Amino acid sequence: MLVKGSSLLAEAYSLKPEQYWPWLAVAAGPVIGSIKGKFIFRKSCLKNLARINALNQPKIWQFFKPWFFVVLAIMISFGATMARMAHTQHNYYFLIAVSIVDIDIGIALLWSSYIFWREKAFSK
Repeated sequence: MLVKGSSLLAEAYSLKPEQYWPWLAVAAGPVIGSIKGKFIFRKSCLKNLARINALNQPKIWQFFKPWFFVVLAIMISFGATMARMAHTQHNYYFLIAVSIVDIDIGIALLWSSYIFWREKAFSK
């Protein structure tokens, strides 16, 4: 997500190098992602770890609830469609918006990864 967001920013910058919006995106993406990670993803990860720890003999398919996979498929499809549209239309502001979303989600996912490692979820 971080690499994809950065490449979208580079593309936007190449379209209008005199604009300051890519620099705003560089600042906004990590800030928004950190807020999401700390206040949303952290709680979700802790709840998920507690649920998994409560299972007697957890199986790989029990790590996430079934609806999660449906939502994940929708989010991946939506994200891929937005990135493709931003590339093909060369819409400067759309490139900026999609890059902010990609960077902020990437940072939030890093936060959730940190929670899993901090809680030693992989050593149990």
